[in-house]
Amino acid sequence: MTNFHISLGTEVADALRDGRPVVALESTIVSHGLPRPDNLRVAREIEQAVRDAGAVPATIGMVAGELIVGLDDAQLTRLATVDGVSKLSVRDLAVAAATGADGATTVAATSAVAAAAGIGVFATGGLGGVHREAAQTFDESADLVTLARTPIAVVCAGVKSILDVGATLERLETLGVSVVGYRTRRFPGFYLTDAGFDLDWSVESPEQAADVLAARRDQGVHHGGLIVANPLPVDEQLDPALHDRTLATGLAMLARDGVTGKAVTPFLLAHFHSATEGASLAVNVRIILRNADLAARIAVASAARRTAPSA
Repeated sequence: MTNFHISLGTEVADALRDGRPVVALESTIVSHGLPRPDNLRVAREIEQAVRDAGAVPATIGMVAGELIVGLDDAQLTRLATVDGVSKLSVRDLAVAAATGADGATTVAATSAVAAAAGIGVFATGGLGGVHREAAQTFDESADLVTLARTPIAVVCAGVKSILDVGATLERLETLGVSVVGYRTRRFPGFYLTDAGFDLDWSVESPEQAADVLAARRDQGVHHGGLIVANPLPVDEQLDPALHDRTLATGLAMLARDGVTGKAVTPFLLAHFHSATEGASLAVNVRIILRNADLAARIAVASAARRTAPSA
């Protein structure tokens, strides 16, 4: 009988057993979020950023139906280079495993799998959220409801600016998902430093973020996810005027071509890459590398806090 359990890479299994810091990483950025051949190079750079900050990277994906936490380089290369890799949210995981698929995990799936494996910190670029025109289409990312029930800290640059940012923040509040800014009280908009919305809370250091995670554990109250919103410095963001023009043309193309559902985000990201002549790709890479570094520092601080002797 086939076994469909989650497989741990050797390095990740050793780190979790020893209580060392581990950071979960998604694989959709490898298969769907970045163009070839940059995707594989950047995926390796993301893992290296986690290592450089003192943690073990655990890129999550599915190879031939096997759900793996901690892809090795050959597996990572496969998801980056072969055609037909499925984009897997939580609802897709069992079906994809049973049918022997190759698949890349979204934020929702990565969060759920990481938490099931005992990993408490996850780095990504930007969250999914409520799509524009959601009042008519009911189009909302599974990231939001998954984070409502998954105890994991997600370091991100806010939600993608192609979404309805205000509605997404409202949904996160309703779902009980905590949001803190990293050294800011303004919510970032992925490509943009500031999406135009205030935040109630901020943390000033990786250690303070780790204290939040410790408080959540110690209180014994059910908590869902914690979003640590890490904005790009103003001088590293995409030019706001260029962003607004590109978004407007991209939304018009969506309507013209009838693109809906989970195809929307990769469509618009590809449009941004093309229309900005690669500028958005460079920003995207800066975002994920900065988030990987911060997530690793939070994981290191959290591991140190757990192993510190009691006062």
